[in-house]
Amino acid sequence: MTKAELVGQIAEQAGLTKTQAEKVLAALMRCVEKEVKDGGKITLTGLGTFSLAERKARKGRNPRTGEETTIPARKAVKFKASKVLNDAIN
Repeated sequence: MTKAELVGQIAEQAGLTKTQAEKVLAALMRCVEKEVKDGGKITLTGLGTFSLAERKARKGRNPRTGEETTIPARKAVKFKASKVLNDAIN
């Protein structure tokens, strides 16, 4: 689903205009980004939890040359789906 399709569905289901729905989605995304960037986590009951994961530096290989390289440490966003979402999918 594209962002435009998602905005359309949010607008339809919430009784909003597409412009309002896009603002709501953008605000949600900014809130999640800020909270996770600051090391916190956001739990959306029925959907899941967004949090920050610290990835350690590790060894890797260049697939073209086979040369060993070091993959630097980095931060990544982690999402854990809720039981409600998992049950709905299964």
